[in-house]
Amino acid sequence: MRRQKGIGFLGILTLLVLLVLVAIVGMKVAPAVIEFYTIKKAVSGITQSGELRNATVADVRKAFDRRADIDDFKSISGKDLEVTKEGNEIVVSFAYERKVHLFGPVSIAFDFQGSSAPTSVKPRGE
Repeated sequence: MRRQKGIGFLGILTLLVLLVLVAIVGMKVAPAVIEFYTIKKAVSGITQSGELRNATVADVRKAFDRRADIDDFKSISGKDLEVTKEGNEIVVSFAYERKVHLFGPVSIAFDFQGSSAPTSVKPRGE
């Protein structure tokens, strides 16, 4: 008799359990990551729109709060923003922590941070 080659029942069962665990973690983590990118888009939007050229810090925070109401995110508000001016450009930065409960006593903590400042690329060797 020839012995069969391939994955057995326990192998398939183990693989399915691992896939389900990865899917559960992904479904719990995805909203936090999506919210971060939504916040980053809102910050970039208020600085690139041109509506805040001669705005005060309070105006920037109000504009951010309006976008937060529209995009429906609650992790940070306008008062959590750090607003500075670099040259003629308003730069808005933010940082916050988000804790995502997975199951039982297991949670994942994310430290999100972002800025509207364009990233400057330095040439190699400098």
